[in-house]
Amino acid sequence: MSRKLSILLLVVSLLFAGAVGTLAAEQVLKIGATPVPHAEILEFIKPLLAARGIKLEIIEFTDYVTPNLALADGSIDLNFFQHTPYLNQFKADHNLELVSVLKVHVEPFGLYSTKINSLEQLAEGATIALPNDPSNEGRALLLLANHGLIELTAEDELKATPLDITKNPKKLRFKELEAAQLPRVLPDVSAAFINTNYALEAGLNPLADALIIEGNESPYANILVVRAEDQERPVLQELITVITGDNVRQFILDKYQGAVVPVF
Repeated sequence: MSRKLSILLLVVSLLFAGAVGTLAAEQVLKIGATPVPHAEILEFIKPLLAARGIKLEIIEFTDYVTPNLALADGSIDLNFFQHTPYLNQFKADHNLELVSVLKVHVEPFGLYSTKINSLEQLAEGATIALPNDPSNEGRALLLLANHGLIELTAEDELKATPLDITKNPKKLRFKELEAAQLPRVLPDVSAAFINTNYALEAGLNPLADALIIEGNESPYANILVVRAEDQERPVLQELITVITGDNVRQFILDKYQGAVVPVF
């Protein structure tokens, strides 16, 4: 074998070994998320993580139940779709060991209508659709109470249901539905409380279209959630470092124009 050929083979073998080493070092994170804005934010950070040797696989869910069950059974490594009151209720109901590792953003919760333009136009006996999960239903009723439309007496107002309404001057009626269905029932009700991710998907602008909306002080920050035993994984710390960067903050501000507010 000639000396030149030997050198060429050595170079090729070194390059191959380097490539194999790079592939072997790449870490994969599977994260469950609802499409808007969660998956969109994750798509933005995907190349930033790739530069650190982390491949982010985004698995989209369109409901609020499956992502936590998939996390608990190991199908995904973490999820990004929920706020702390919802997580706490879900953990209690399903006996799961899941924990929040980061508050990312707030999606101000709002009341929408295709029939009226203000709360003053709500007729007596009007029907308002509510999300039927405990944390968001209480969140909706608390907003109505804060605007003087109803009064509540509940031990924990964040978990209030229509049964906790003690005063209802306009005799409002309430229709409890899964959160994902709420945009579709707008034509059939006087108004509906809709989570911002579903509102955005339906082409609604929370700042322009909501009759009432939460302020930036809302305690319902959307969070990154992992299994309790995984919260110290170094790869998760890398993710946290990337997602809390100034460039990600600016992306959220620019893309959603206040409909989604970063809290880091």
